[in-house]
Amino acid sequence: MKDSKKLYKVAFGLAVFTIIYNILEGLISTYLGFEDESLALFGFGADSFIEVISGLGIAHMILRIQSNPESKRDGFERTALRITGFAFYILVVALVITSMYNIWIGHKPLTTFWGVIISAISIVVMWALVAWKRRVGNQLNSAPILADANCTMVCVYMSVILLVSSGIYELFGILYIDSLGTLGLAYFAFKEGKECFEKAKNDTHCCCD
Repeated sequence: MKDSKKLYKVAFGLAVFTIIYNILEGLISTYLGFEDESLALFGFGADSFIEVISGLGIAHMILRIQSNPESKRDGFERTALRITGFAFYILVVALVITSMYNIWIGHKPLTTFWGVIISAISIVVMWALVAWKRRVGNQLNSAPILADANCTMVCVYMSVILLVSSGIYELFGILYIDSLGTLGLAYFAFKEGKECFEKAKNDTHCCCD
């Protein structure tokens, strides 16, 4: 009993850390993305802010299952999922329209250096979070926590897209690569939005496999 209580505290701590990290990542990425005229970095930062809303739902979920592991998803979590889903869809529309416009006018970012740095840091941090969440989830035999770990992997994929697009542009200055990277981020944002609405309608834990 004591061990499980301690593990739930660790799981909640990981959720809080994820929220704080995404706030900082969002602030830094949107600022530098705007300054460097890198849509991919700016979109990455905007996605981080949306992940904060999702993170609040996850933190609440952990407190709920700690009190009653067999309990179902409650109203707070469903509302958080719907808000997150709407936010992702709005982000997708904004990123697709802006990236297509940038391709149309041949826009190029001033630099993507910070995109490389931020994405590399994010890959390391998010991968560590995935491993830690999976470890705690397996020890607790908790499907919801393991599902959250799987969903965190999406952040790793998005970080890889930002790293690749930013790295290619920084090395070779290829036109449109920043916009193409943005479209890649929009694809995953759309998938996340869809999954949020699916989860809000039922009690399945995650579709992020």
